[in-house]
This record gives sequence, structure tokens and C-alpha cells, in this order.
Amino acid sequence: MDIGNRIYKLRTENKLSREAFAEPFGVTHQAVQKWEMGVTTPTVANLMAIARRFNVSLDYLVLGEKGKAGGDISAFRQVTPDYENHDDGEAYYKNLALEYTQSTEEGLDIEAYREVFLAAGAMPNGEAKEKIADVLFGIVSNAGVKADHPYCEPSDLEGIRDLRDGYVCSGEVGEDLEDKIKGAWLGRICGCLLGKPVEGMRTNDLVPLLQDTGNYPMHRYILRSDFNEGILARFDKGFPTRCWADNIVCAPVDDDTNYTVMAQYMIDRYGRDFTTENVGEMWMSCQGKNSYFTAERTAYINMANGYRVPNVARYKNPYREWIGAQIRGDYYGYINPGDPEAAADMAWRDAALSHVKNGIYGEMFVSAMLAGAAVCDDVEAVIRTGLGQIPKTSRLYGAIMGIIDARKNGASAEAAMASVHKAWDEHTGHGWCHTISNAMIVAAALLWGEGDYGKSVCLAVQTGFDTDCNGATVGSVIGMMKGSAAIGEEWTAPLRGIQDTSIFGVGKVEIEKLIAHTMDHVKK
Repeated sequence: MDIGNRIYKLRTENKLSREAFAEPFGVTHQAVQKWEMGVTTPTVANLMAIARRFNVSLDYLVLGEKGKAGGDISAFRQVTPDYENHDDGEAYYKNLALEYTQSTEEGLDIEAYREVFLAAGAMPNGEAKEKIADVLFGIVSNAGVKADHPYCEPSDLEGIRDLRDGYVCSGEVGEDLEDKIKGAWLGRICGCLLGKPVEGMRTNDLVPLLQDTGNYPMHRYILRSDFNEGILARFDKGFPTRCWADNIVCAPVDDDTNYTVMAQYMIDRYGRDFTTENVGEMWMSCQGKNSYFTAERTAYINMANGYRVPNVARYKNPYREWIGAQIRGDYYGYINPGDPEAAADMAWRDAALSHVKNGIYGEMFVSAMLAGAAVCDDVEAVIRTGLGQIPKTSRLYGAIMGIIDARKNGASAEAAMASVHKAWDEHTGHGWCHTISNAMIVAAALLWGEGDYGKSVCLAVQTGFDTDCNGATVGSVIGMMKGSAAIGEEWTAPLRGIQDTSIFGVGKVEIEKLIAHTMDHVKK
């Protein structure tokens, strides 16, 4: 009999529902269900609490050996994680420098602890470091915002709405809506494919690669056939196995497209009034942990361990303002054409599962832009419509307005993109994957791309940072604005009409069916 069965036996012998069993331990009934099914294992703290409450020994819970509480647990205490092999992205204690950077950018008053963060981060990985990280997390969780912090950045929907400028572009939903939605789907998928094979490359490698393959300034897909042995030897990035446009049979699996497809299925399951908790349920039922990254994976693990909204997003999550939510909001714009507030509302419910502040705003910004793009073909007005749904007192709002002002003042595309590189270091994970750095690239690519699909997505990708995410978002917006005719066969042919996913029970899906199903949700 394993741990799960012994927990089930304790619960049923005491005639407790899962909800009643879960309540004393501060977890959800879903967490108890996962324990009993063997999907997850209780933490050491939870095991000790269960043992105390039901007067059994840890030996009994863990090993099945009979006994009362107070038995010898020294052997159990010697069982520790393999700290060195603990996934870097999942281990909070391995990301203390990142936590310090993230917290100070939020304006949290933790500067007095800077040396502690740095010293703890330099410690060997182990139990002591993990315990110090727990203390530092407590400090961050209880820190207030400094009085001189120049931004006001709430995470709650009412607080966000109170600080909007409310800009909305003008326009009416036309008879060409279905073609616009087709353009948005194709634009997102093709833009993702353009950036996917060079995701993770920094521009000191990316630009020379494009130059060596005759594709700089970028104007087409990079092909596997572009590479000779000399190029492969110089860059050695595992290129032969990547998803190039000439070695795929359909649009490959990618989180940038998985989320858009998953959102469609979520509307089927829960309707337009879905909750943040529903988003979490969808994630847990649709994909395994390894399909999620950074903030999303942290949220997934937190849910599996029984944490509830809003703590799912906040508990030991140093990625809470990274780009993950910004790539998840397209579908809410698709099904709310001309209604950016409704699109942003859905985006908030989605983003709040895993993000805070600017991490949430990024998804609201993109969703509202797409709702505006369905009725307006003025690029600046579409961007302003996205900004109209987020706080005008936020870092994201200020950064995007800076890009808009640069365009009005006659700056070149090169100068605009250079300003992103100056403000954000692409060689750090935080700079490379933050919401703000990538949203700045999206806005600049849209403005200097001037409504041309190929020019816009290529500008987004060749600038570096999160190439597939930015190519997908820019492609989605231009596709919605201009319709499917704006995306030539040179972009769509490699897809062969099929999008592959890693969503359980979905797999490969026809893009035309995704488009038709989107229209069903618009009409409802």
C-alpha cells in the first residue's frame, strides 16, 4: 500500500470528505485527490501535519509500518532532494538574484537585504540555502512598496480599470470578420514558425547567422537548406534538428500556439464567464508539467501542491512579470472583435493565474489590441487601444508610449530597437524574457512594419529577444488588421493547413476548423 492509499484509508476511516480532509492543511480537495491517486506526493510539512492530526507515525504514512506518533523519524529526516539536479527553473533557491531584481523593479522596499540575497545566491545548493531562501521569500512577501516608487501597478481588475486612459479606436465589425480571424490565426502560426528555430539565440549570433544565409535584413523564413557545413560548424546550435520551414510537415508544436488552441477548448468547456480557477483546471487536465515554462511551470507546480488563486501566481515565482501571459491572450481578442474591454477582462482572468502587475498587463494589452485590430487598420490606434486597458501609471504603459513617441519624432527602426537593447540586457534571462522588453519589440515592429506582414514579423524576429513569441504576436495583430490576403503563400505553404499541439486529446488540428470554431464563439 503506497502513501496515496494510506491517506485514502485515513480519510475514509474517519468519514471525511476530501474538502473536510483538506481544510486543516490549507490545501485544496483537488490536491488531496492527487495525493490519493499517486499523481503528486504531499510535502514533508504536510506529511508531518497529517501524522500529528491522525495520531499515526511518519513511518506508517511513508513506509506502511504500524505505529503511533512520536516514533523514530530520524531515518525519514535524512531523505533530502537531489539539490544539484533540481531543475534550475523550478528551484526558487537557485533564483535568488532574479528574485531580488524582480522585487526591486516592482519597487519593493528590500534594498537592506541586497547583500543577503547575493550571499545566499552564491551558497552551494543544499538544505541550508533552501531554508534561507524560504526566509527571503517571507521578506519579499511582506515588503511594502517604497514611498518614492514612481509607478502604481495593481494586480486586481478593479484597480487596473481605475487607472486606464480608456483609449479605444473607432470602427465597426464588418462582413469580412471571418477573413480577419483567418488572417489572425495564420499570422500567429506563421510568425511563430519564423522565430521558432532561432529562439534562444542572442543577436551577436542571430545577426551573423542571417547575414551568412543571405537573409539580412530578414525577409523570409530561414531554411535548413540555407546551411552549409561551414555555417553549421560556426554556429553549432543543434540546427539540423530544429523546425525549419523546409523540413516540417505541418506547423510544429509550440507553447505560443498551444495556448491559443487551448483557450478555444476552454471556452467550449467553461463558457465566456470562465474563472481563473477554470484556467488552472484546464492546464492541469490538458498538458503535462514540461509543456509549461518559467511562470507557468511555477504556477502548475503550485497548483499540484495545493496552492490556490491568487497564491498560485505569487508563491516563490520570480518569473511573475515575464512574457508567459503575454503569449496567451490572442484568442480573447479574436472572440471579442471591437470590444477591447471584454477581451482585456478575459485576459486578466487568464493572466492572474501565473502573473502579477506588468505580467498581467502584457496579456491584457495584446488581447485588447487584437479586439481593436478587428475594426481598425491604423497601427498606432490599435496599439493605443491595447494600452487603453492597462494602467497609465505602469512601467509597461510608459515603455510602449516611449516607442510611439520615438516613431512620431522620426526615429528609425534601428534606433527604436537599439533602445530596447539599451534598456534590457538580452543576455540575462530576465531581460530576454520579460514582458516589457518583448512588448516594446512588438510595438516597434508593428509601427515600423507599416502594416506589411512580412516586414513586420521579420523586424520582430531579427531584433532578437523572444523571437517566436514576438513573431507570433506581431503576425496575429497584422493578420487581424489586414486579413488573410496579406499573408502570402510563401508564409502559409509550409503549414499544409495543419497545426500540431501537445494538448491531450487534440494533437494535430486543421487550421480551417480552428477558424470556423472561433466564429462560433464570436456569434455566441
